[in-house]
Amino acid sequence: MIRPLSGLAHRLLVVAVVFAALAAQPALAFETAAEEAILIDLTADTVLFEKNPDRPIPPASMSKIMTAYMVFERLKSGDLSLDDTFLVSEKAWRKGGSKMFVEVGDRVAVRDLLRGMIVQSGNDASIVLAEGIAGSEAAFAEQMNAAARELGLDDSNFANATGWPDQEHRMSARDLATLASVLIREFPEYYDLYAETEFTWHDISQTNRNPLLYRNIGADGLKTGHTEEAGYCLTASAERNGRRLVMVVTGLDSARQRAEESERLLEWGFREFAAERLFEVGEVVEEAEVWLGEQTMVPLVVAEDAVMALRRDARDELEVRVSYEGPIPAPIEQGARLATLTVEAPGMPARSFPLLAGESVERLGPIGRLLAGVKHLILGQL
Repeated sequence: MIRPLSGLAHRLLVVAVVFAALAAQPALAFETAAEEAILIDLTADTVLFEKNPDRPIPPASMSKIMTAYMVFERLKSGDLSLDDTFLVSEKAWRKGGSKMFVEVGDRVAVRDLLRGMIVQSGNDASIVLAEGIAGSEAAFAEQMNAAARELGLDDSNFANATGWPDQEHRMSARDLATLASVLIREFPEYYDLYAETEFTWHDISQTNRNPLLYRNIGADGLKTGHTEEAGYCLTASAERNGRRLVMVVTGLDSARQRAEESERLLEWGFREFAAERLFEVGEVVEEAEVWLGEQTMVPLVVAEDAVMALRRDARDELEVRVSYEGPIPAPIEQGARLATLTVEAPGMPARSFPLLAGESVERLGPIGRLLAGVKHLILGQL
């Protein structure tokens, strides 16, 4: 059964009219020079923009986000401590590219290696962490691939811990955004490392390469990348007034273009969209018909806050409906999932939210069921 929500639609229409007055101009389609890009409103779990988001590409140093995820997982589980130290191998010491400048034979604390990898993008630090956790970088890459499958990163494959060029080392923009989102949500105690702008090791100070950290736009992470094949890339996140966006851009021609396109995409996302709370957790959305219950209707409530990112020029065109298989036979237990709330807006992916029974409904006794059956046969009523 699918039911349009006339009362809700009226309520949303009122909200839409209010916000329409705030939108001086309609939002325009966004264009970017990036080869691949994606922008997600993490607060509303909504994709705002995408361009070739599922194409597997060389992620360069952005794949160090996965290396960090592997370390954070072990820190959270207690299998690893920030004070633990790992031995610097000759392989790690000799690795080219960006470096933390650890010395072969030294033992370095995990807390320092993380900063060396995140702030300085050190390939050497990444390898030391990989070898310390898995014994070898190759074994660590296998663990990365296993974790990627668990996270649903379907377009990712890891050959190393650094993002060093390898034909077998690939991620998609969507996978990078998904991974960044998981890291932000699951490891807030470590995420602030990505906002650090400078780290010094062995008297060598290096600044964070993320250009958005210096632009006063609310950015607080995550990771740049650059190789000849990958171009200039960035996975970034920014928060304003409790609303967080996650963005990936790849394949740009220069560091300057990377900075400009990244800022432009984030600004567009904050300006043209707003995360709207349609219903609060536990709020009654609709009532569903009940068969052979002590009550003929059961309230349907949202299991979580129903939040959706909406373009400012589309708020008066929402389509909201509830679908369920009904009438729903009693008994019904409070909290049981009974229906789905679907919200659609032009140019946006539909969002669905589970609806639960707001209260329990007991089944009628034998006489009540008999009378209900007769009533249904004669009058066609439940």
